[in-house]
Amino acid sequence: MATIKDIAQAVGVSCTTVSNVIHGRAGRVSPETITRINEAIDQLGYVPNMSARALVSSSSKVIGMISHLTSNKKESIVEDPFHSAFIGSIEKTLRENGYYLMLRTVETTSDLMNFLHNWNVDGLFCTGVFQDEFFEALTKLKIPVVLIDSYVAHPNICNVGLQDYDGGYTATKYLIDKGHKDIAFASPTIKKKGVVYERFQGYKSALADASIPFRKNLVFEQELDTATTITLGTQLAARNDITAIFATADILAAGIMAGLKQAGKRVPEDFSVMGFDDINLCQLTSPRLTTIHQDAPLKGKLAVYFLMDKLDNKPIPDNEIILPIHLVERESVISI
Repeated sequence: MATIKDIAQAVGVSCTTVSNVIHGRAGRVSPETITRINEAIDQLGYVPNMSARALVSSSSKVIGMISHLTSNKKESIVEDPFHSAFIGSIEKTLRENGYYLMLRTVETTSDLMNFLHNWNVDGLFCTGVFQDEFFEALTKLKIPVVLIDSYVAHPNICNVGLQDYDGGYTATKYLIDKGHKDIAFASPTIKKKGVVYERFQGYKSALADASIPFRKNLVFEQELDTATTITLGTQLAARNDITAIFATADILAAGIMAGLKQAGKRVPEDFSVMGFDDINLCQLTSPRLTTIHQDAPLKGKLAVYFLMDKLDNKPIPDNEIILPIHLVERESVISI
């Protein structure tokens, strides 16, 4: 592997000059020399030694993003377009602040401790955190931690969340206002005091306020992989006691729509479908998906701003930000 010394010898400059260019301190280096150094870096395949840089600095400039996975299928977190947009926003904002992002799926507290032992990260983002042993371990860490979409609290931990209950209520009430009473609820596993649980509570409250009885047999919980969502759609197509479906993720709604179509049903003529998140996919489905909007890029930026303030030891008056939702009406819901 090429070293800074190799680059310096190839270009005919000092190691200090090469180091200054690599680390963005090239104010006194001519543009021609900078070009030659960068060309040599590419040709020789030089890769900065992050471990060595960490030894001379208390900061590694690496931030970990932990997905506390509970899914049995263990699908990749980035397969969901919402998470891809959210993670992309975090990476971009971290990069603009001079940091690197390391993404890791961690299932147990032991896995978390092993990760932290092997990698010198300056801070952590965590998704999928509930009130359990894993959360207790996070509260004892000596590095800044920012939670994403969690309903647990600790004075030393920040959280960026969403109006999940309001989103569930708004979506369901919209369907009710369109004349629907037989409304299915489709989601991943409903775990108490989580994002899906809050949206489920909003769904049930909207039914209750409209004097519509809650029916447990209209609740469908399953994984979000493509094949399973399409299968659910074909199963729902056989039901004659449902006119509308509220799915707690757009990717789930899109799969259901595909399954309904595969079974010969039409959206919205036979089944109205409502999503949640407002990812780009909503405008590619046919018909375009009516959904609840949340700002994934903003959520990522705010999470980074929280972490940067904690790393800089700045005072944080309120360690939680709850982002708003709003309904985006397209063509997947019809009045009956």
